[in-house]
Amino acid sequence: MLNIGIIGCGKIAQVRHIPEYEANPSATLAGFFDLNAERAAKIAEEQGGRAYDSYQALLADPAIDAVSVCSANSSHAQIAIAALLAGKHVLCEKPMATTLEDCEEMQAAAEKSGKYLMIDQNQRLAKAHIEARRMVQSGLIGKVLTFRTTFGHGGPETWSVDAGRDIWFFDRSKAVMGAMADLGVHKTDLIQYLLSDVVAEATAKLATLDKVDSSGAPIGVDDNALCIYRMKGGALGTMTASWTHYGAEDNSTILYGTKGILRIYDPAHAIVHIAPDGTRREYDVEAIQTNDNQTASGVIDEFVDCVTGGHAPAISGASVLPAMRAVFACIESSRTGRSIPVNE
Repeated sequence: MLNIGIIGCGKIAQVRHIPEYEANPSATLAGFFDLNAERAAKIAEEQGGRAYDSYQALLADPAIDAVSVCSANSSHAQIAIAALLAGKHVLCEKPMATTLEDCEEMQAAAEKSGKYLMIDQNQRLAKAHIEARRMVQSGLIGKVLTFRTTFGHGGPETWSVDAGRDIWFFDRSKAVMGAMADLGVHKTDLIQYLLSDVVAEATAKLATLDKVDSSGAPIGVDDNALCIYRMKGGALGTMTASWTHYGAEDNSTILYGTKGILRIYDPAHAIVHIAPDGTRREYDVEAIQTNDNQTASGVIDEFVDCVTGGHAPAISGASVLPAMRAVFACIESSRTGRSIPVNE
């Protein structure tokens, strides 16, 4: 039985990590820490675990085998590195970290400690994405030439456990990035997964267009990111992330190949294949998660399985580094107004 510690007991821990660990027969929720001590104590009482006064105290407990890092973005690297060096396996929420150097140090700590580091890039585990990747690899749509991938919703202020305009997502000191960190990292990682390729060059504009804090001032991070990616294999496409889609959530991807088109998670179907003659074939694999419809992500089961089975996670820190390099290239592109090469 794997004894799990939860570091950061906010909304993502409450709707994904905790219930999915609870449902896994090989895991036990043993420890909790949150900057809000009352929140951690309440969840510990409900789950039968222990609330700790600090994350360091939780990591020092030899009874804890692995941890989920669900804290604010700015603390991911510090906590994950400390956990790995304390001998704990780590599942870290996205974004992996808020600088490329921190991402690389996290991976180095995993290699030094011999413990597993997995990042919650859960879109790789969505069934339609797995099937679409298989279709691309089979040559169904030929060579992918262009693509469009989008993740947009109305913003985290109504979803966060501390709902409102002063949430940590909007605080640059804690979040560092906005929609790019919350949503853009998902789609950047996804397009590389679908195409079995990496971003070679990024051109981007990150902006704050609409979100304001409780004082009416613009929030400190981006609420929109529009990016153009040139892949190493030659494909060219766009990745957009937005907190200002004030309507239905958009979590779609379209791949345009030399032999047809794949529409993934369009409004009506999980996958639509359109042949050059216009023939359509629809595949209703499953509906994708939304903020309002949280379903089992498969992330926790994958993490528990890799730790108990002794095999590296499919979504390892090393496998996520190329996506993070592209994300930071986008930030640099937006800052400088130039296209930025992405070094492997």
